[in-house]
Amino acid sequence: MQQTDVFRSSTWGWLRGTLAGWATLLLCLTGIGFLIILAKWIENLTASYEISQDRLIIRRGIFMKSLDEIELYRVKDIRIDFSLINQWAGIGTITINSSDETTRRAPLVIPHVEHAQRRREELRTLVDAARQRRQVREIDMAHEDY
Repeated sequence: MQQTDVFRSSTWGWLRGTLAGWATLLLCLTGIGFLIILAKWIENLTASYEISQDRLIIRRGIFMKSLDEIELYRVKDIRIDFSLINQWAGIGTITINSSDETTRRAPLVIPHVEHAQRRREELRTLVDAARQRRQVREIDMAHEDY
């Protein structure tokens, strides 16, 4: 399995790219903001995302670790959201829907990702390649089609 990219949510991106981050910076004047930044940094440190040619691997936790995978050929949709401040800061939120068990009940949401547009395009390319290798096609069936 060849690794193509490893990333995590960006604390610095959150600070400069969200209103909550800017408010936290203002709170640093009182000292409370540093605790919020520390908590956010630890939260971002506990999750990493690795993209290989066949899978998106999700690692979470510090003391109790978990490892989950999404097979790329099962990905149905990759969405990117970013506010005006996010665009200025160069971050975005990537949302992945798939038929994999990992995202069956709720999509995988990866917030505050640096270079989110480039990573989304990279994922789309890898999803298409994984489907071609497995000779899988995506068929959507809405309940109106029955």
